[in-house]
Amino acid sequence: MTTFDLTRRRVLLGAAAALTMPAMAEAVTLPEIRKRGYMTVATEDDYQPFEFTKDGKPTGYDQELLEMLKKKAGLDVHQDIIPWTGILPGVTTGKYDAAVTAILVTQERMKTLDFCSPVAESVDYYLKRKGDKKIQGIKDLSGLPLGVEAGSAMLKLLPQLEDMLKPTGGQLGKIVSYQGYPEAYQDLALGRIDYVVNTLLSLESIAKTKPDTFEVGEAVSKPTYIAWAVVKGNTELLSLLNEFLLGTRKDGTMYALQKKWFDVTFEQMPEAPSANV
Repeated sequence: MTTFDLTRRRVLLGAAAALTMPAMAEAVTLPEIRKRGYMTVATEDDYQPFEFTKDGKPTGYDQELLEMLKKKAGLDVHQDIIPWTGILPGVTTGKYDAAVTAILVTQERMKTLDFCSPVAESVDYYLKRKGDKKIQGIKDLSGLPLGVEAGSAMLKLLPQLEDMLKPTGGQLGKIVSYQGYPEAYQDLALGRIDYVVNTLLSLESIAKTKPDTFEVGEAVSKPTYIAWAVVKGNTELLSLLNEFLLGTRKDGTMYALQKKWFDVTFEQMPEAPSANV
């Protein structure tokens, strides 16, 4: 198997995290949250179409679900909008009660987090520069530098792409990881990398926003699920969130939001999260 050639920045980030990551905190229970009077959640600062800021205000699929939750949960919600790399550590260390963001469910993450009922289905695709003739299909990705977000599940799914390349003698090229996907897209546009791997839902949003710059390629992974999360063991809060989410599926509001933001609905999603990686 090819050894992933990660950037020095990711290596330094990983080393720093290993040295400074506090132990997993004990979950703040739902009665304690109600006594406190509010729930703390973290959302990502720029991950279209799930969460992003427009005209100085947070918006997106998850944001609209969160606004509905605020009205139905019977308690105030304090929201921090932060970069992806701080969200999961913030939940596991007790800084936040929940991560209301597009988290790919993985077996590794299920060791420290309890995932809610899925809010979307996901398949990873690649994004390339518009009109880049050297990439006509999967086999042409062999050896080319690619971009992903640091700490994302997309890194875990890259071996699936490597398996797709092997039958034609191909292999993954240099993997460059970024603090956020906007930086990866910028480097792709500038020619510093040749493609970016992300969920189809996000890539279609970017390609639609900048049709003269980017185009979406083919699938490079099997389907996975996207869900919100709480620290492992916080069963009462998990039940509250699941009751809300499953309620939006039952009355159709979740599917209406999926159609609005993704132009597709995921009505066959399981009620419980599952990990394919």
